[in-house]
Amino acid sequence: MYLEALALEKKAEQNRELKERILQLKKERNAIILAHYYQRDEIQEIADFRGDSFLLAQKAVSTDADVIVFCGVHFMGESAKILAPHKTVLIPDERAGCPMADMVNVDGLRALKKLHPKAKVVAYINTSADVKSETDICCTSANAIKVIESVDSDEIIWVPDKNLGDYVSKFTKKKMIIWEGYCNTHDMLTIKDVEEMRAMHPNAQFVVHPECRPEVVKMGDFIGSTTGIIKYCKESDCQEFIVGTEDGTGYQLRLDSPHKKFHFATKYLVCPNMKVNNLKKVVKCLETMSPQIYVPPHIADLARSSLERMLLVK
Repeated sequence: MYLEALALEKKAEQNRELKERILQLKKERNAIILAHYYQRDEIQEIADFRGDSFLLAQKAVSTDADVIVFCGVHFMGESAKILAPHKTVLIPDERAGCPMADMVNVDGLRALKKLHPKAKVVAYINTSADVKSETDICCTSANAIKVIESVDSDEIIWVPDKNLGDYVSKFTKKKMIIWEGYCNTHDMLTIKDVEEMRAMHPNAQFVVHPECRPEVVKMGDFIGSTTGIIKYCKESDCQEFIVGTEDGTGYQLRLDSPHKKFHFATKYLVCPNMKVNNLKKVVKCLETMSPQIYVPPHIADLARSSLERMLLVK
């Protein structure tokens, strides 16, 4: 026990030193740190802004900082660079990819567009810059329904998340041509997992992200984006929740509602790609100004239109 306590104390001291160094480097570089809700607690603690993909995209556009450190996965850094092309965008670990984003590619999307020439492409923001360049408009889970309804077409090609696509299709009369991608993390959650948690916590409400499987989403007392789930839990009179989204969300949930209880629906709701960033890597990327996100100008110009259209949807 003594050695464990000593190790924890040493770790805490190292983190304090790293945080002080980050504050110094931010000032020197005129940098801002954006962190997705799925990041490690230590990353969210030092972020200037925490949020989902939509909020962080907005912050990338509005910030006066010269440097954006994007603590998320690669497509998020790309979106920031596309929307703020004259800023330097850093990502602490360039290995932070998104398996779902990798499930759709330009060649496959072009082939689908040829099969459905009258359809407009709505791409979840969880896509590469290349795919966004072939897209009419992007969306996030927070605004997907509004985006689809804003499109001047009765036929929608939706990429890449089939689970979110199934959910939003229930709120539109438009024909949805849905790509067969999915989020590896959210797709792990099963009916059995939720039933077991409900048996253990009968007074808890189940809040779920629509990236989960359709049969799991149907079980939700509340269905919404990460931001939507956080807002609902904060404002609800309920004091206990079973949470069906990535476990990094727990940081903001506990911060907003310290007296409420949160149980994640399964221990597997952890995105390994989101968790590769840490304080040491944030320090290193600010010291070396690398890795930097680069998007070829001709791709960025096309992709920017799809992102800007998303930001205009109210």
